[in-house]
Amino acid sequence: MNFRTDLAIESHEISGSDTEGISFESDNRCGMKIHRLSIRTDRAQKRLGKPKGKYITISSLPLTDNFRDIREQIMTVADEISSLIPEKGDALIIGIGNTDITSDSLGPFSASCVIATRHIRGELARSTGLSLLRPAAVLSPGVLGKTGIETGEIVLSLIRSISPSVVIAVDSLASKSVSHLGRTIQISDSGISPGSGIGNNRLSLNRKSLGVPVIGIGIPTVVDAYTLVSDLCDEMPAKTFDNERNLVVTPKEIDLLVERGSKIIGMAINCALQKSYSFEDLAALIS
Repeated sequence: MNFRTDLAIESHEISGSDTEGISFESDNRCGMKIHRLSIRTDRAQKRLGKPKGKYITISSLPLTDNFRDIREQIMTVADEISSLIPEKGDALIIGIGNTDITSDSLGPFSASCVIATRHIRGELARSTGLSLLRPAAVLSPGVLGKTGIETGEIVLSLIRSISPSVVIAVDSLASKSVSHLGRTIQISDSGISPGSGIGNNRLSLNRKSLGVPVIGIGIPTVVDAYTLVSDLCDEMPAKTFDNERNLVVTPKEIDLLVERGSKIIGMAINCALQKSYSFEDLAALIS
């Protein structure tokens, strides 16, 4: 049975005990579980159904329940992003998704929390005390149905124009289990496929297609209905949901989940890029 999931850790669980071509380790930080999975071979890539690369999964209490003193959570996410991106060079942050659909709006709202700095230079930077800012460009390109242009086409055009050293793409994800909804952040250096969370795959954003490192970040906001029922039931007739494979389920607190999740991701990207400034300084710039 095929389960739809964007989380590498779930694909790893589904694949069973075969660990050939895979490394996996876990640790804890400030009450958060951090799982690091590396897919190193073509065989492992095929078995898990995920591109080769590093996948970092950070799990905490549900974002809808726990939002006090999130500094440590943000800094944990920032540190993991930092481990995957070049230390220098311009960064291009892409918020993938549709703001008209709440469960698909994580990317654009996260991008709105990232400080665009590429235009702050010269005398303006010196006079405002921001001369140490790392150049960052931020864009939410919308969706194909509204623009008529693939996200990958837009990003590739920007790369040719501004030559960033890294692309950081944020998108909503789909999980196999409700236990990961709104409480898991995945960070990967394998890139991201816009629309994959709802089974609407587009041109993948990765190093091969764009020519620069691509970091994909996301939070699961939906579960495929067929996958959900299969996960909850020990046995289910194959025909039970044959006509409902296009249905997805999202938490009733999805508005709050996206609002809080986007703030954490956006601020974590700021902290990962702008290491010359404190958390408090960066928070003041976006308040």
